[in-house]
Amino acid sequence: MLIPLLVALMLQAPTPAPATNTICPVLGNKVTAKSKTVEVRGRLYRFCCGGCDGKLKANPEHYLNPDGSPKNAKK
Repeated sequence: MLIPLLVALMLQAPTPAPATNTICPVLGNKVTAKSKTVEVRGRLYRFCCGGCDGKLKANPEHYLNPDGSPKNAKK
C-alpha cells in the first residue's frame, strides 16, 4: 500500500511558480489577476490577450530573460 502512494507522489508534476508579471511579456499591456495565464519553463505568466500566450510558448527566449523575467519589465 505504501509503494503505490510513493509512486503517485513521485509522478506528480511540480507546481509552477505563480504569475507575478504586471504587464504582458509579449505586448507590454497591463494585465490583472484575472488575465489568462500560461505555464512556460515552470512559471506562470499573465497575458493581455489570447494571441500572446502562443507567441511566448513558441519563442520564450525572445520574450524572457534567462532568469524568467520578461524582457520588457522595467528594471
